[in-house]
Amino acid sequence: MKRRNSLLIVGALGFLFGATLPCTSTAQSTARPAAPAARLDHRELAADQQVIHVLNRLAFGARPGDVQKVRAMGVDKWIDQQLHPEQIDDQSLEQFLNHYNILREDQGQLLQEYAMAQRDRRQISRDAGDTAQGGGVSREDQMALQQVQLKRRQVAGALQSSRVARAVISNRQLDEVMTDFWLNHFNIFIQKGPPQAYYLAKYERDVIRPHSLGKFRDLLEAVAKSPAMLFYLDNARSMADSTRPRLANFDRRQRPAGRVFARRGAQRGQIGQMNPQQSQQIRQRLNQLQNGGLNENYGRELLELHTLGVDGGYTQQDVINVARALTGWTINQPAQGGGFIFRPMMHDAGEKTVLGHKLTAGRGIEDGEDVLDIVSRHPSTAHYISEKLVRHFVSDNPPQALVDQAAAVFTRTDGDIREVLRTIITSNEFFSQQAFRSKVKSPFEVVASAMRAMGAQADSTPRTAQVIAFLGQPIYGHQAPNGYPDTGDAWMNAGAILNRINFGMAVAANRIPGARINAVPGLDTLGSAPRAKQVDAVVALMLGGSASPDTRAVLMSGENPLLANGAASAAAMEMAAQPASEEMMPQQQTQPNARNAAQNRRPQQGQQGQQRPQGNPLAGRNGAPMPQLNGIAQVVGLALGSPEFQRH
Repeated sequence: MKRRNSLLIVGALGFLFGATLPCTSTAQSTARPAAPAARLDHRELAADQQVIHVLNRLAFGARPGDVQKVRAMGVDKWIDQQLHPEQIDDQSLEQFLNHYNILREDQGQLLQEYAMAQRDRRQISRDAGDTAQGGGVSREDQMALQQVQLKRRQVAGALQSSRVARAVISNRQLDEVMTDFWLNHFNIFIQKGPPQAYYLAKYERDVIRPHSLGKFRDLLEAVAKSPAMLFYLDNARSMADSTRPRLANFDRRQRPAGRVFARRGAQRGQIGQMNPQQSQQIRQRLNQLQNGGLNENYGRELLELHTLGVDGGYTQQDVINVARALTGWTINQPAQGGGFIFRPMMHDAGEKTVLGHKLTAGRGIEDGEDVLDIVSRHPSTAHYISEKLVRHFVSDNPPQALVDQAAAVFTRTDGDIREVLRTIITSNEFFSQQAFRSKVKSPFEVVASAMRAMGAQADSTPRTAQVIAFLGQPIYGHQAPNGYPDTGDAWMNAGAILNRINFGMAVAANRIPGARINAVPGLDTLGSAPRAKQVDAVVALMLGGSASPDTRAVLMSGENPLLANGAASAAAMEMAAQPASEEMMPQQQTQPNARNAAQNRRPQQGQQGQQRPQGNPLAGRNGAPMPQLNGIAQVVGLALGSPEFQRH
């Protein structure tokens, strides 16, 4: 029976999406077109289509009234305004962000509190001994520990919730789109370990957002020195191999690493005279520094994913030397609040050669900074970053001529992201008929655009972020460093489409916080209007004024072909009731050269599986099934699940 239901669903998928979604290849993320695309000499899109296009690509969709505002301002003036977000008033968002007091707190102090609480818990457990004999943690201590754990969960929840809220109500929409782009490009997994939530709060606020439209070199260094990235890709514990000279050996005023620590221990009394706990900690630290080794994780991802790209012309020896150059780039202990620090005693002070550039022996942090100079200004980086931006904003198959043009601007402007982006989003390729509605929205984009189309208020609860996770894209939940895919084929499968359709119906049923159908201007007076008038209004307000004959037929009939058949409907509800399964998750893209050592490249410390939501956030109270919608609510729900809305 399950197999028969699946066949029914697949057949219906062909009717609903097969004829309208662009065909993409799983290899397209690395393949380059064989020949340059023909250059256009004018914008193919009509004026109203241009308005809809920029609101779908440079923003997370239109809110009620946005089309009229952009039309009155003019598309080019609106684009220029969005390229300078500092000039756009965003007080309503700033006021809403006051809900997230936890994110305004000193994250270093919160991390210290967490680390101290964990240390106290371990000490209490040791002191308690055998709990069966009456020892154990007191109720007061338990409550204090629970409060610290609760704060950590609040930080993580606020990070995810605020990402959605910003996308929904910020007036600086292009800035939000670019922040989302860079957070995915420099991906970090929130479940790497307990400190990561605190690190990520500062990472988004202080690293990505201030540099999203600035110089790529500045952004790259901010990422390289962020505790979030150093912790995630294990560079914080990468140090010179035991056979390599340490920087301390080049400075006669410093002792070798082991002696430095031995001397510090002696100031508090000889190691042998310490209590067993102190003695063990010192010995462990000495052993780590003397026998620790190089970790290539960040060095490899810096070249393959952050700058040059998998075909960027680097070698395994370059990976090793980049990793050597970045030894000593580490983090203070959590009990000291974290924070970037360069430790000379961990740094490989030998001579290195990176991409043909020689780094002389005996230097310190300059090694890593020179590496960032080299890779950020490499021609392969200009091409790789430009290609990713063109893929994101124009097409799953990036036009080669536009990629080359953007790469030339990247090189000429020393990696000025704003100018590269301006070149792309004012190009004829961007405004071509081929680009219009050619990209499939990610789950994040689907939910944010639906909330905006409904004129929804921002949601300060975890609910909307949970919906995004349920649809297959947990925020900060992608384990691998390559980030979520940016091509439609990765998101379009039977389970994902069915859940998107059910999401549309849940929005229309007022099950998403902040979104109320009777609050949408233009829909609130159509409750008793003829069906054709309801359909025309919804197409105008939510589908940019155009819908295919198939979509219009679905809206008129009230029957989605995926759900019209009883067996298919039962299968759809069965699939939609499951948490984000492997089928619903985007396919993990692998690079052709590198995954021989994939196990070694994954972040190692405290690693957990792909973050997944619990239960079905689309269900009503106590798991109530979806109500039978009719009238204008039914039309809206079907429209939000249509191909026209699922693409942008």
